[in-house]
Amino acid sequence: MSLLNQLFNRGVFGSKCKTCLTLALSRMKLLQNKRELNLKQMRKEIAQFLLAGQEAIARIRVEHVIREQNIWAAFEILELFCEFVLARIPIIDAQKECPAEVREAVASIIFASPRCSEVPDLLQIKNLFTAKYGKEFVMAASELRPDSGVNRAIIEKLSIGTPSPEERLKVLKEIAKEYHLEWDSSETEAELNKRHEDLLAGAKQALPEGSHSQVASIQSCPKSHTNQTSMDSRQEYVQFQASSPTMASCKKPLAKTDEVNHPPPIRNYNAEKFSDGRKGTKAQPSDVLEVARAAIASAERATAAAHAAAALVSVNFGSLNLQESKLS
Repeated sequence: MSLLNQLFNRGVFGSKCKTCLTLALSRMKLLQNKRELNLKQMRKEIAQFLLAGQEAIARIRVEHVIREQNIWAAFEILELFCEFVLARIPIIDAQKECPAEVREAVASIIFASPRCSEVPDLLQIKNLFTAKYGKEFVMAASELRPDSGVNRAIIEKLSIGTPSPEERLKVLKEIAKEYHLEWDSSETEAELNKRHEDLLAGAKQALPEGSHSQVASIQSCPKSHTNQTSMDSRQEYVQFQASSPTMASCKKPLAKTDEVNHPPPIRNYNAEKFSDGRKGTKAQPSDVLEVARAAIASAERATAAAHAAAALVSVNFGSLNLQESKLS
């Protein structure tokens, strides 16, 4: 920026900043008066809830009271900073860099401007400081970088978060004392200090005394037993395939004529091993043949029953046709 532009912008920045600061101060004073009346009304309603024994509602409403009190306290600090900057406008306008004595006030106003939407004049002041000191200075205050200079009380009062149980209990006691209520805070203290169970992680159930040792013994059991069992079952299945003539015949290649005249036998996947009550007994070829014959016999009986049902239906249908012809 040239020297001529600095001379012209010097007076423009000072006049605009004075106007915005004056409007912000008057607006914040009006909001402070309105918020003070709302706080009195809210504290009175909480006292009525405590008197009626509705402590659960009072514990919820007190969070709104604490939030309004924090904003009210932040506005008080911002009013002091705005008045301080307004008094130092000639010094700020004369220097290119931000003076050290007003750095905290300027950085706090920049930090609070997007968080105080009720005072749009603070955003205009932020834009003026952006044009004068650059975006890096404004970003450092907005993002709370090291050595940004933002006031600690402003950060705490304008932070978004749930009030602590101690703070909520303290405000409830203050309200009860203000309205001369004989309120027993033991139930509220127990409720606020209670640790609520995380339902998303599942309910935690107490286990019997011996269950922990059983779980530990199951977890410490080696995996060799299960692996040995699976290997034994595989060996039995291989031996069963080798002993069964049906399975053996499926593996032998057939000649071309045999493929046409005698199709390959169908593998019976439903055939199971028969045991005599002792582990390790293998199925015999005669048992497999008996199962196959029983299956063929049951299939023939089902076919005969189906033919009989079809014949009965046809007879009944013929008798109905004769009756209709006679009636006609």
